[in-house]
Amino acid sequence: MKKIILLLIITSLTISCSNLTGKEVARLKINKVSTKGNVFSEETTLSLKKGDEIAIWSDMDYEYKGNVKLRFKVKIFIGKTKISEIEIDPTNKNITVDEVKTALMGKTKWRFTGKNYKLNIKKDESYTFKSILIATKNPDLKITKAELVLKK
Repeated sequence: MKKIILLLIITSLTISCSNLTGKEVARLKINKVSTKGNVFSEETTLSLKKGDEIAIWSDMDYEYKGNVKLRFKVKIFIGKTKISEIEIDPTNKNITVDEVKTALMGKTKWRFTGKNYKLNIKKDESYTFKSILIATKNPDLKITKAELVLKK
C-alpha cells in the first residue's frame, strides 16, 4: 500500500511540473559556439496548429573566467520562407529550474534550465526552427550543454 501511495505522489508531482513547464516537443542540441569559420547549426520541424503556444527554453551548463555573453540565434521558417528571427539570451529567463551558479576566484560555473521566449502560432503549418549559439570571445569558455528546448 505504501508503494502505491508513493507512486501516486511521484506521478502527481511529475504531472504538476509538466503543467507548469509544458511538454517537450523538440530539443536542439547545439552544445558548441559558432564562429565565422565554424557554424554549428541544429534544426527541427514541427507540425503546429493555429493557437498553439510554443515556449522556448534554454538548458545550459557552462563555465568561464571573466565575463561572457551567450546568445542563441533562432530562425523560424515555413517551407523556405523565413517568418521570424529572434535572438535569445539564455540568462534572461522568466522561469528557472535547477539553477546552480558558483563563482570562485574569477571562475564561474553555471547550470540551469530556463524559459526564455513564447511564440503564438498564427496558422496551421509545418514550422522549421534553426538555431546557432554565439558568444563573446573568451578563451576560458567551456560549454558542457547549450540546448534549446521547445515546449507546448
